[in-house]
Amino acid sequence: MALPIPDEFPLEASRPTPSVLGLVPYFVAGGFFGFLAIRSEIASWYRIYEMFRFESFHMYGIIGSAVLTGALCLRLLRRWGLEIRPSEPGRYRYLLGGVVFGLGWGLVGACPGPIYALLGSGVAGAGVVFLGALLGTYAYGWLQRRLPH
Repeated sequence: MALPIPDEFPLEASRPTPSVLGLVPYFVAGGFFGFLAIRSEIASWYRIYEMFRFESFHMYGIIGSAVLTGALCLRLLRRWGLEIRPSEPGRYRYLLGGVVFGLGWGLVGACPGPIYALLGSGVAGAGVVFLGALLGTYAYGWLQRRLPH
């Protein structure tokens, strides 16, 4: 059974608005992820700095375990009969995206995942990162039709 993946997502989807109670599991999962991000120090600028200077294995171990977990989950999904199609390869798509992501990660010291966890733990500088993420998202939405996909 293949999961239906539309070629293009409509700008205004006609999906029903979920109830507040329907969003509770997502808030619980997000809160758990935020807790783990802070406790495991993956949101720590110092840990990221150590990683980019090759001074510590900590972040590489976490990234490696995430890759293994993702591979295991994909294998289980395929075993259960769910087919997941890879996205179409682009010539410079992943290279450009990786460079932009890596530059932002290196300059700011945080990837987009733990921004809310950093805000919730009282890191004031995370507000600047959050505003930058919003600005980047807005810029992508504005440029999306002009970019190769």
